[in-house]
Amino acid sequence: MSEHTAKADFARDYLQDAIQRFRRLETMVDRSLAQVDDDAFFAALTPEGNSIAILLKHIAGSMRSRWRDLLTTDGEKPDRHRDTEFEVKQEDTRDAIMARWEAGWQYLFEAMELLGPEDLRRTIYIRERPHLIVQAINRQLAHYAYHVGQIVFLAKHFQSGDWKWLSIAPGQSEQFNAEMRRTARS
Repeated sequence: MSEHTAKADFARDYLQDAIQRFRRLETMVDRSLAQVDDDAFFAALTPEGNSIAILLKHIAGSMRSRWRDLLTTDGEKPDRHRDTEFEVKQEDTRDAIMARWEAGWQYLFEAMELLGPEDLRRTIYIRERPHLIVQAINRQLAHYAYHVGQIVFLAKHFQSGDWKWLSIAPGQSEQFNAEMRRTARS
């Protein structure tokens, strides 16, 4: 295998892994949201804290700005009004926020699916600062994971006592590991 082929394979594997990690973050939020009612969706733990609704608005706004026209325009679009992402207005119903959330993921996945191995070293701009595509992807993965953790925390807090675990439930690690070993051998 040539060095060029190995690099292309690595880049392709990286892109596939990044897409899978974004999908996992989306799934974690969707599974968390399925467990909370509208009161919890809009509730914040403190007056200056963010609610699930606000976090979703912010992530969706970031996705729309960063991923729309990824290769051709600055990632901080002039029509993004970031400060308003941290306000819940009358028109911000759960359905409206969820529509923005879904549209944000659509921008992200459409942009990611268009990228090939050769694109990872291309330069794009975010707030007029240059980023390689690979840096921009990593930046967004880290940003979204940070906020997904907040959303899961809030959902779990508001569902206290009735939470359906998103990963291995407490006390189930050994059983899970045994199952993983069993399926790895077959």
